[in-house]
Amino acid sequence: MKPDAPPLHSARLLDQLRERIRYLHYSLSTEQVYVYWVRFFIRWSGRGGSMRHPRDIGAPGVEAFLTMLATERKVSASTHNQALSALLFLYRHALDVDLPWLNDVNRPTQKRRIPSMLTKDEVAGLLAHMDGPAALMARLLYGTGMRLMECMRLRIKDVDFDRHVIIVRDAKGGKDRVVMLPRSLAAPLRLQLLAARSQWEHDRQAQRGGVEVPHALDSKYPQVGYTWAWFWLFPSPTLSVDPRSGVERRHHLYEDRVQRALKKAVALAGIAKPVSVHTLRHSFATHLLQSGTDIRTVQELLGHSDVSTTMIYTHVLKVAAGGTSSPLDALLAQPP
Repeated sequence: MKPDAPPLHSARLLDQLRERIRYLHYSLSTEQVYVYWVRFFIRWSGRGGSMRHPRDIGAPGVEAFLTMLATERKVSASTHNQALSALLFLYRHALDVDLPWLNDVNRPTQKRRIPSMLTKDEVAGLLAHMDGPAALMARLLYGTGMRLMECMRLRIKDVDFDRHVIIVRDAKGGKDRVVMLPRSLAAPLRLQLLAARSQWEHDRQAQRGGVEVPHALDSKYPQVGYTWAWFWLFPSPTLSVDPRSGVERRHHLYEDRVQRALKKAVALAGIAKPVSVHTLRHSFATHLLQSGTDIRTVQELLGHSDVSTTMIYTHVLKVAAGGTSSPLDALLAQPP
């Protein structure tokens, strides 16, 4: 726990965990995941009928739980790391317990997967079978290299038509970056702004709650969530209750809206390879490198902290471009 962290007010452990997560401004999805794993850990540790507080569960108990996940549940490396991160947070931030041994728990190595990518013709065929806001977002993902949630969370103020750029704020790792605004999407984006403006004006007339904004900003400027600049570029058509504040407000579109539309388009386009929303980001990087864009520029556009992460696309291109010939071709090319 940070030295200046305020004392916890909740009595129940899971509520204390939520309290600390919210104090550190972790996302709602992270909160839900951490609560799930801590609850699972406590219940599994008390499976014999003797429920114990995590303070009383030592290194063997934590290691046994993590071993069970790997050997019995056979969870993936990313899921295993997720569970370990949740327990690290519980002990360090919620319980304020220093457990040096927890740092030495082995984390499974995540396998390096070759990213699935589409050809330019496949991208064109895929986009041709999409319409509405989902189609615009899919074009933005391929045209900018943004992650899905980065696109979902765009605000009106993040789109700069004059400079033809989009500001991606508080992205992975808490960093901001600038990506290009495809000129071919300027007109569709202006139409989307008009639709969002209509929704914003309707909410203001109905005196509905403002959109969610960063906690520090909301504390200093309580009315900022009601302003046009902070409204969502892709607002949800329905209202929802904020699970943290209890305020009924308008959220951005949910990611499954684009995921379902993309899955349907893949089938209609007859693409016989694994395709997810993230495949559009992979294809963006690959096609830029194919066109001669230097790898450092691609790294910055993708928001990779290490260029080695971006290098995976160059390895794929070397083989795909035919830089290395198969010995079978050389054998069959020999005269009889």
